[in-house]
Amino acid sequence: MFTNSSALGGHDLVLRYGGTPVVHGVSLALEPGRATALVGPNGSGKSTLLRALSRLHRVDGGRVTLGARDGRPEREASLLSARQFAREVTLFSQSRPAPQGLTVAEVVAFGRHPYRRGFAGLSAEDRAAIEHAMGVTGVRDMSGRPVGELSGGEMQRVWLAACLAQDTGVVLLDEPTNHLDLRYQIETLDLVRDLVEEHGAAVGIVLHDLDHASRVADTLVLMHAGRVHAAGTPIDVLTAENIGAVYDIRVEVGVDPRTGRLRIDPLGRHSARGGASAASTNRKKEDLS
Repeated sequence: MFTNSSALGGHDLVLRYGGTPVVHGVSLALEPGRATALVGPNGSGKSTLLRALSRLHRVDGGRVTLGARDGRPEREASLLSARQFAREVTLFSQSRPAPQGLTVAEVVAFGRHPYRRGFAGLSAEDRAAIEHAMGVTGVRDMSGRPVGELSGGEMQRVWLAACLAQDTGVVLLDEPTNHLDLRYQIETLDLVRDLVEEHGAAVGIVLHDLDHASRVADTLVLMHAGRVHAAGTPIDVLTAENIGAVYDIRVEVGVDPRTGRLRIDPLGRHSARGGASAASTNRKKEDLS
């Protein structure tokens, strides 16, 4: 799976909604075998940037390229046909309808569309890709269920399976953990790491949750007002200073000594309540002793 490990890059991208610029000269490289997470507050341009990389948002300045392949040099993404591009890049977007009258397996089979010719049926390779995608996303047991009966979280996983069935070397994910309960949030993040480490995919992922981003990313890009505020490893980017400047909130950032993962603690107006309550409880215990 994921044999076409083509890198995807955006070069000095300028993106607009109407006449209003929302991304200002941003460059980004998605490399095979690495996950790049885009984070930032609402309106920072991260989802628009991902959509531009997937050719779903017009590029007003700069260019999008796919890496060298089969001995050929770097290619302009805009020059590829829709079918050619879909064989190399897949996008999991936030807004997808729930098609009525279809089963889970039939929706997952949409991912094989770039490989099918006319009205030809599914090949053995198609069926293997569909089975694999349903297995790793945990929807195989519901393959015969009508999608109209599914919850929002279940439908999220079905669309994720359809993206994986597309079997590309570049995977773009826009908020893939939305609407999922805790178990499937973590399993989705684990799946992203599997794509990177086991299949060598180049992954670009937009996340709101900074803890999730630090867990999954090799490279983290922190955006603010359509520009890159900081980029690098999660531990270098997710500092109290950077987070405070971009999100306009005080935070404490530390490293869990047991797991080595970042711990980000936003300090709201009631942040001290837990500490005050614990201190009060300790004083009462001392009075009773």
